[in-house]
Amino acid sequence: MATPDPQRIVRDDRVLALTRWVSLVIIPFLVVAFVVLVPWPSDTGRLFAWQIKPTLTPMVLGSVYLGGAYFFLRVFRAKEWHTVKGGFVPVGTFAALMGVATIAHWDKFLHTHVAFWLWAGLYFTTPFLVFWVFLANRKHDAPATGADLLLSVGVSRIFAVVGGLSLLTGVFLFLLPNRAVTIWPWTLTPLTSRVLGAIFCLGIAGLGVLFDRRWSSARVLLQVAALMLALIVVAGARATGKFDSANAMTWLISGGFVAVLAAIIVLYLRMETRLAQPAVGAS
Repeated sequence: MATPDPQRIVRDDRVLALTRWVSLVIIPFLVVAFVVLVPWPSDTGRLFAWQIKPTLTPMVLGSVYLGGAYFFLRVFRAKEWHTVKGGFVPVGTFAALMGVATIAHWDKFLHTHVAFWLWAGLYFTTPFLVFWVFLANRKHDAPATGADLLLSVGVSRIFAVVGGLSLLTGVFLFLLPNRAVTIWPWTLTPLTSRVLGAIFCLGIAGLGVLFDRRWSSARVLLQVAALMLALIVVAGARATGKFDSANAMTWLISGGFVAVLAAIIVLYLRMETRLAQPAVGAS
């Protein structure tokens, strides 16, 4: 009799209780940050961990926080690990970079404000928690089956390219902040350059489709990306006066965000229609 492969036994695609509860703990911090940064972006010196100018930057950061809260809510409610697994490495990388930025610019923060210690506590622990639960849960990952709806190779490559460009932009903003502040289409400091760099590094998620083309693996991540991008586009509309209209990057970045958001919406509707077709045919 053949000996059962223990790795095959545990690949049941379940979400561990540990993963769910870590996600649930993180959500309130992200929601509170969104509530502070987006409705009152000009009051960061009073309400947040440090004063952020101009108002566009805190609104972008707040948009990312709400997207993160939605992601972790979906993790808490997920029944299959593969449907959310693709967000953990990008989120862990983002959190780790934010922690490094905090240390590198320690003097810029409002150390007497409770918001700073919440910020520091979040970014000095979250990277370890996120990667810990990812490594614990990934052994339960189940491979694709013939019944899974897949993204086409071409679409997967396009999203990988977009994700790669986002990652490269993030690396530039994070590693060369003094250079970035001279060419960016709105005012940055070295600290806000690194914060934006961490945000752009979330594009790592786009590279994941090269390894798992299941629509069920991409679906939640595209919902998160669409939510973030939609909020960022609204933030840009609220802060149009903060852009340098003579800077070509103003149009490149704003046009790129709108184009990627539109592409996500079109792809999402198309894939959801394809997903529903077998059920219609079977009825």
